[in-house]
Amino acid sequence: MARDAVTAEAVEDTILALTTQLGPEKTICPSDAARALAGNDPEIWRRLMPDIRRVAIRLMKEGRVLIKRKGRVVDPDDFRGVYRIAVAPSPPEA
Repeated sequence: MARDAVTAEAVEDTILALTTQLGPEKTICPSDAARALAGNDPEIWRRLMPDIRRVAIRLMKEGRVLIKRKGRVVDPDDFRGVYRIAVAPSPPEA
């Protein structure tokens, strides 16, 4: 599977599906989303990692997911290193 064959929409759908399945208390590794899209061949799924990060940042800015590092929510415009993704908690109903 070529990297350009995977759309941003497919990345978004995969991140949201995986995080929603786990609920707001659990996180996924970005590589979980890449493997779900491209299979277990590291040469293939690793090429998707920049796309996963870019979409995760956009989803966090939209309030749909949280990006965490060492268990803490990060600034989506300024984080480095290993991170995890969680579905954003639903706002309380009024």
